[in-house]
Amino acid sequence: MVLIKGGQVVDPKRQEAFLADVVLGDGKIVGIGVYEDDGTYETVMDARGCVVAPGLIDVHVHFRDPGLTYKEDIGTGARAAAAGGFTTVVCMANTKPPVDQVETLRYVLEEGKKTGIHVLSCAAISVGMKGKELTDMEQLKEAGAAGFTDDGIPLMDESLVVEAMKEAARLDVPLSFHEENPVFIQNSGIHHGAVSERLGIYGALALAEDSLVARDCMIALHTGTRVNIQHISSKNSVELVRMAKRLGARVTAEVTPHHFTLTQEAVLEKGTLAKMNPPLRTEEDRMALIEGLRDGTIDMIATDHAPHSMEEKRKQLTEAPSGIIGLETALALGITELVEKGYLTMAQLIRKMSFCPAELYHLDGGRMNVGAPGDLVIFHPEEEWTVGEFHSKSSNSPFVGWKLKGKVKWTICGGKVVYKSSEVLQN
Repeated sequence: MVLIKGGQVVDPKRQEAFLADVVLGDGKIVGIGVYEDDGTYETVMDARGCVVAPGLIDVHVHFRDPGLTYKEDIGTGARAAAAGGFTTVVCMANTKPPVDQVETLRYVLEEGKKTGIHVLSCAAISVGMKGKELTDMEQLKEAGAAGFTDDGIPLMDESLVVEAMKEAARLDVPLSFHEENPVFIQNSGIHHGAVSERLGIYGALALAEDSLVARDCMIALHTGTRVNIQHISSKNSVELVRMAKRLGARVTAEVTPHHFTLTQEAVLEKGTLAKMNPPLRTEEDRMALIEGLRDGTIDMIATDHAPHSMEEKRKQLTEAPSGIIGLETALALGITELVEKGYLTMAQLIRKMSFCPAELYHLDGGRMNVGAPGDLVIFHPEEEWTVGEFHSKSSNSPFVGWKLKGKVKWTICGGKVVYKSSEVLQN
């Protein structure tokens, strides 16, 4: 039995916060209220001044395993997740080989079981992620696929998109879409605008995203499929999702911390560390993302944790790979950029990072009530820290050196401490 004393308990489902003790037993929450430390508890944690919330859930991570483990592997990715307060992650399918076969999916899930947190995985929508032929979605779902995505590569064949949505609706699984039409991109990872023109680069038009979001929102409306718009970045795309929801489409959207924090200007200072797909856009786009979070158009915050080696990121801007790591800074960026600035309450932030992601994948998490899983994050919302060393194998982050508020103290998964202060505990 574990007793967590005196924390500010956040219930993201009810969007409430209150002072209480929390008791864990048999991997679950067995009590929320006032409890005395009577000497019968195996562990007692002093959570005074801290927030006690459901473990965070990230529906969009790249652990590069199998095939690209010099960037990250499932073990190091899970340690980074635990350090960031995440107890559940959903891996993307664009590994080498991609997760388009049961054998590859089983490998990821079995390796995930060794980590101490919940490592789930999507499977690919198309065979080889080539956008030509559907995978055996039914077989992959039966083998444990949480959902389906060709993240990293847009699906350009509308007939395949319709076929995939109909099959996903039949199986009642979500599809997640990377929305960037290559017709409107010359150099990916950099927004086509004032900064790209200053650099003499023709980048990625917002139209690349907007056009596919419009297409897939309408197909989702007509097929009744659960569709998630990944890493949304454009003001027009936010409005398209808003409209689709009003029309009755079962569409959700996720936004990354880097997209609600940074703009295209970051490329001038950070170079390749500010290069990602979709790219950082304008201040008007950034504020539209924040408004989308506020009014519920954007349901979730997801990191798109994308590790790359230092050598890869040191290449020229047009040659370096897109993407940054994000698991270890996501919560603090949410607190610093959204809660501290009055855009979201703490309960709303935790809802976007736990309850809503759990809803997308029908997970038994993101809740703070008796009987819920003993998956918790305990963090001090006011403690400042400087972004520096990472538990990830990679360090490709534009936030190195930033001072952020919100320090994770413990991460607990299944009633067991998997992270404490700056040290990940091994199972």
